[in-house]
Amino acid sequence: MSEEEREDREGKYKTAKQLAKKAVTLAKNKAYEKLYQKLETKEGEKDEFGLARAWEKKTRDLGNVRCIKGEDGQVLVVENKD
Repeated sequence: MSEEEREDREGKYKTAKQLAKKAVTLAKNKAYEKLYQKLETKEGEKDEFGLARAWEKKTRDLGNVRCIKGEDGQVLVVENKD
């Protein structure tokens, strides 16, 4: 592959990447707008508590891990109790 072809492909890649990022941003904005409209309704109040629980679980510390298992289910690392 020549240097010119490589630069052409890089340019096309960067353009496609920018378009994809814009599409993702637009989709996210649309989804958030829909969510906020739903939360303003009476039924949306129930969803607020579910979102709060999900956010809280997401930020929890994983300090309670007792062991790490591999893909086959075998224990790889066991916590030592000193």
